Amino acid sequence: MRKYLAVAAVLICAFATPVVAEDLEFLLVNNSSSALTGFYVSAASSEHWEENLLEGSILASNYEVTVVIADGLSTCIYDIRGVFQDGDVVEDLALDLCELGEYTFTD
Repeated sequence: MRKYLAVAAVLICAFATPVVAEDLEFLLVNNSSSALTGFYVSAASSEHWEENLLEGSILASNYEVTVVIADGLSTCIYDIRGVFQDGDVVEDLALDLCELGEYTFTD
């Protein structure tokens, strides 16, 4: 009996693969009438926003950019925050970025 348990344990270890977080990628589209000056993405479980992904640049109205989230986390659920040149702030919570594909800001 012990021999079979040992063989089973070896087989389980041989086929076990580490969980590797994949980068998340989606298209960010600004279809609003104001330039996007700040874009923040944080895991929904976090209490704080991560750094501004547009730091030092803007996403003008009617432009788009590919966003890659390579934070090493194994979650798909994130919160996003957009800050606009006209002072508006938009937050969208608990988005599934693994399924998103595209996120569009509008007026």
